[in-house]
Amino acid sequence: MILTAVLILGGTGLFFAALIALANSKLWVWEDPRIDVVAGLLPSVNCGACGLPGCRAFAEQAVAGKVAPAQCTVVDAAGRDAIAGFLGVEAGEAVKRVARLLCAGGSDVAPQQAEYRGLPTCAAAAAVAGGGKACAWGCLGLADCERSCDFDAIRMSPTGLPVVDVVKCIACGDCVDACPKDLFILMPLDHHLLVQCRNLVQGDEVLEDCRVACTACGKCVQDAAGGLISVASGVAVVDYERIALAEPRVVERCPTDSIVWLAGAQFSGVPATAPRRAA
Repeated sequence: MILTAVLILGGTGLFFAALIALANSKLWVWEDPRIDVVAGLLPSVNCGACGLPGCRAFAEQAVAGKVAPAQCTVVDAAGRDAIAGFLGVEAGEAVKRVARLLCAGGSDVAPQQAEYRGLPTCAAAAAVAGGGKACAWGCLGLADCERSCDFDAIRMSPTGLPVVDVVKCIACGDCVDACPKDLFILMPLDHHLLVQCRNLVQGDEVLEDCRVACTACGKCVQDAAGGLISVASGVAVVDYERIALAEPRVVERCPTDSIVWLAGAQFSGVPATAPRRAA
């Protein structure tokens, strides 16, 4: 009986082993060994800033010649050169992208209309009648974005606004997902023009809720090249397809400084919010 059981189990094991071996031979797909090398040269943070689902996916595309090493904006210049040298290709060029905040309404210019007492997160506050801020579209200042950033690229200012360190920011998008007010966007670092307001109230009455809100006065539209800026739903909107037409003068007549020209500190890597006027 014992011998029979051993033979049955052994035969079953051999059958499935042969079946697995056959399946492996039929389904096996060759993989370029260079992928492992390139993946080892990448930062392994799987942030998705390159537009691909992770570092291994980027390595596969780089080996296939579909992306340039420079498209990984997280790895440093030495790392990009190492990948390019290993693959025998040019490192290429890529404009760094960073997170930008679409709100300038800190506690110094945007009052509270109610005191929120509850879980100290933006998501929780937003679920309670949109939060306690008078401006229904403004930053709640409870730092969900700061906590979501794994790269220590966001800190909260004394007035309760997130400040993005453009050196540390890799455009992973975690802050975009974390903000319940949808106040973060990812932008190329060389896009100078930004509207720091998302309110939907047209006219000066919005200033009761925030002194730096866009009033849709249209002065920036008048001063910009044709089609660059328009007014929609009570706020100025930049057409980034035409960003090459942008000039610092388009922000100079803004009565509330809600549209700003990003220059100086924002392009030298010093963590700072956008200057109120052209630098």
